[in-house]
Amino acid sequence: MILFPAIDLIDGKVVRLERGDRGRMKVYSDDPVAIAREFSQAGARWIHVVDLSAAFGEDDGACAANMRAIRSICSIGGLSIDVGGGVRSLARIDQLAAAGAKRIALGTVLVTEPGFAEVAARGFGELLVADVAARDGQVKVNGWRDGVGRSCDEVVSELASLGFKHLVFTDIARDGMQTGIDVDAYRSVARVAGFPVVASGGISTLEDIRALAAAGPEVIEGAITGRALYEGSFTLDQALDAATGR
Repeated sequence: MILFPAIDLIDGKVVRLERGDRGRMKVYSDDPVAIAREFSQAGARWIHVVDLSAAFGEDDGACAANMRAIRSICSIGGLSIDVGGGVRSLARIDQLAAAGAKRIALGTVLVTEPGFAEVAARGFGELLVADVAARDGQVKVNGWRDGVGRSCDEVVSELASLGFKHLVFTDIARDGMQTGIDVDAYRSVARVAGFPVVASGGISTLEDIRALAAAGPEVIEGAITGRALYEGSFTLDQALDAATGR
């Protein structure tokens, strides 16, 4: 199982939000590149980076600061970077690919513009990741603020039919809360998708990571962890070991 330590960016700073709420933000560092290097030195091979300024439609200065950080993180040797947040155009996909991103996550636009989703999947293939977030089984978009009146199962099934082969599923109610994970929820999403998913939201202990790994490679491709790392609930070394089932 791939363990993705997370770096969420707002205005070039490393932050974490509770349940995606911009008003409930904690800043952990103003040097995201240093954080990425620390993750690399601890043994991480992938990092999950989210451009929250782009996702929230913040000002050009904040988005530019994040893009500078993304380019620098992508240049770190030995790391593969999965980037998402506010990716709503083919030009943005091209920009992130040129910066060195190895996976690029699409979220809101997959639901609001299904025609775009089809074109992107056809043009970029396995470079793309479908980023689906839900609360109580209902998909949320635009930084998880808005509902679209569609169930998670419906959206995941549609994306799989378009050819997406990677999917991050976020349990919004648990994200940033360190309340533990719901393995059955990920198992259900993987069953609908027909391929393993990346779990996001709620990881609080090493046992959570071990439980995801134990679900098997047909259910879980990877797991994203952020706040628990930054708050010292466990070290990245320990998390990487747990991801192997140890």
